[in-house]
Amino acid sequence: MNAACQKLVTTVCILWFSLSGNVVYASQEKANAEGTVNANEIRVHNSDELLRAVRSARPGTMIMLEPGTYRGGLTFNNLHGTTKHPIVIAASDPRNRPIINGGNSCLHLTDPAYVELRNLVLTGGRANGLNIDDGGSYETPAHNVVLHGLTVHDIGSDRNHDAIKLSGLDDFRVANCTIERWGKKGSGIDMVGCHRGIVTGNTFREGDKASANAVQMKGGSRDITVSFCRFENAGGRAINIGGSTGLTYFRPKPQGYEAKDIVVEDCMFIGSMTPVAFVGVNGAVVRYNTIYRPTRWVLRILQENQSPEFVPCRNGTFSNNVIVFHSNELTQAVNIGAMTDSKSFHFSDNFWYCEDRPQNSRRSIRLPTQETSGTYGVDPRLRAPRQGDLRLADDTPVTKAGARLRSPR
Repeated sequence: MNAACQKLVTTVCILWFSLSGNVVYASQEKANAEGTVNANEIRVHNSDELLRAVRSARPGTMIMLEPGTYRGGLTFNNLHGTTKHPIVIAASDPRNRPIINGGNSCLHLTDPAYVELRNLVLTGGRANGLNIDDGGSYETPAHNVVLHGLTVHDIGSDRNHDAIKLSGLDDFRVANCTIERWGKKGSGIDMVGCHRGIVTGNTFREGDKASANAVQMKGGSRDITVSFCRFENAGGRAINIGGSTGLTYFRPKPQGYEAKDIVVEDCMFIGSMTPVAFVGVNGAVVRYNTIYRPTRWVLRILQENQSPEFVPCRNGTFSNNVIVFHSNELTQAVNIGAMTDSKSFHFSDNFWYCEDRPQNSRRSIRLPTQETSGTYGVDPRLRAPRQGDLRLADDTPVTKAGARLRSPR
């Protein structure tokens, strides 16, 4: 066969493969002089094309979902990118995002590494919206996952179902997501045995008033920061630092705490029975947040996992927060449960204001330890809290408390 004929046959074969697979490759994979690989972009239009694209994915693959509705119940195992070449599953048009609808979980990733999900909508999952786990291999966690710009809404039922469920995930980031209406006894984001994570710039709305929580870190979770998030009536406990986990589910094995080295900062809370709960914690910091009208407590200190090898809930810091409350809504500032070490908690530089009875601000606040440099009964002058704007006004008397604005990037 001469060179011209061989080239023609090769071209026909490539065309046939592309059409039969219904997958369009927008740019072919190329190698540079050093042998590194550039991203290979695959555009897909339905669930079957998505499944085929994922099966063929390798480090650097970018799977771009065209607008439309995709069948949920998708499970992807062992998606492994690399540090420089992650596998990306994203909307081709962030202004017209694809919807993954239904299934037990809309999307389930098992043992991923260096994977990014961007600008997707997940809804209608019978149990969870997005489930990411280590496949039960506790010593080899899933790792290096980025979730960016997701919307997860109307998930689960009246049971313990989560919008985003993370089990055994290390070195992760959840950013700029919107999470609304998840399982009535579940979490917006539930973390079990997760480590070195950042949850930032997310909005949580309409969690169940009694049982749900927006963000939960338990089962040996450690080194997690929640920052610049907004919680609007986001469950009975907007943030549950710790919890109660069966010992066999800890990742790795139990270390004597549900959660450790957790930071919650620069967040805004509207409503919730309690914005923050410390539950079986061994060290957590809640600072520079703005809390508006909690319906029962400002914070709770609890010990729900009472196994004898666990330390009592201890070493919490609550500082530099602005708290605006109503006297007929707040039962007490701090709810303290049995078997806790509430005397190890530190309070400082908080700004407390009873909006309907300013003169009662100080007497309404009973803390387990003496606060350092607290301010009571002075209006912090939030801009328009009843309309949801909790930013401090230009003439605020607050100088070192409340949620700080995110620095421009």
